[in-house]
Amino acid sequence: MADPKHPRHFTDEFKRQIVELVNAGKPKADVMREYDLSKSTVDRWVKSINATGSPHAADNRTPEQNRVIELERENRRLRMEVDVLKPSGADIRTKVTVIAANADRYPVSAQCEILGVARSTYYSMRSRGAAPGAPDPVEPAVLAAHEASRGRYGARKIEAALSRDGITASRRRICRIMRKNGLTSAYGRRRFKCHPGRPNEADLPNVVAGEFGGHAPRTHVCSDLTYVRVGGGWNYVCLLVDPSNREIVGHSAGPRKDAALVRAAFATLEFPISDIEAFHTDRGSEFDNAKIDEMLDVFGIERSLSRKGCPYDNAVDESTNKILKAELVYREMFGTTRELQVKLADYVHWYNNFRMHSTLGYMTPVEFRKAGLVLPKSSKKM
Repeated sequence: MADPKHPRHFTDEFKRQIVELVNAGKPKADVMREYDLSKSTVDRWVKSINATGSPHAADNRTPEQNRVIELERENRRLRMEVDVLKPSGADIRTKVTVIAANADRYPVSAQCEILGVARSTYYSMRSRGAAPGAPDPVEPAVLAAHEASRGRYGARKIEAALSRDGITASRRRICRIMRKNGLTSAYGRRRFKCHPGRPNEADLPNVVAGEFGGHAPRTHVCSDLTYVRVGGGWNYVCLLVDPSNREIVGHSAGPRKDAALVRAAFATLEFPISDIEAFHTDRGSEFDNAKIDEMLDVFGIERSLSRKGCPYDNAVDESTNKILKAELVYREMFGTTRELQVKLADYVHWYNNFRMHSTLGYMTPVEFRKAGLVLPKSSKKM
């Protein structure tokens, strides 16, 4: 679920792509889960675009609805005129004071027009009347921390980054500086729901069983696939995540959602594959493959499957995919598969070595592993 203080903004192209997926037969529940969208949002886009080809509400209104909106706009203007015309006989400074007092309720330009005050005069008098405040000494450090995070950190992680440098600043203070400079984070909160689908029916145990802590590093690996728009089509990303420190230990990207993509992710491991004791995934068909089973058997890796239709059982990888979407996919454009692969590799390097993780006490995954720390058993925080 998106943070109401930092709402997500979708392009028209993204909305059309979602509708294309639904029209092509992709289960709406899967689209909602993988792209963190509500049912009402998807239904509204599908209805609007299928009806008129436009995702904008204004293009899908009836004449009666437009008339109601126009009447409401006129009503607001009349109320504004009542409020601001009362002191209209006052001098220019009083009028400027009145406009400023109502600036959060009514447009400044409209108030200036009603009271006969030039906008340039209003802004000039406002700037002369308010003494400039002293610059916040923490502001340069906040801006530097946000830039170092590639524009992805919010106030909590910036607070932790400043603390590392011996700088103390409250989150409220950091938020104020971020608002002043038009800075935002790349985050949104997500609530998981169980969504039934067409699962892999293999009779295999759930070895991890939701216990994401208590394992030695690189002994348990979770995986899942996610969709990424590339050029005029779709590509897929496979991440291998170590739940002991949330490190992305393997990754791959390609145009096909198959076992080869999963094997390619294993090929990027920087440690012996035989170190892995258990490989956990959901029940997606791409993981139900003889070649993957053969690879796991050769290296003595135990297979683990989530319960049917329950993403909670693979929540670490689901959460990592959501972070990937917020911090990379929704912020970049990918023209080719190769471009996606290059940017994905760069992001994974930054994620593992530089991105602080709240679950790890605001340490990076690599820092956490090298410090010899282990998340406690039954730690299901994402």
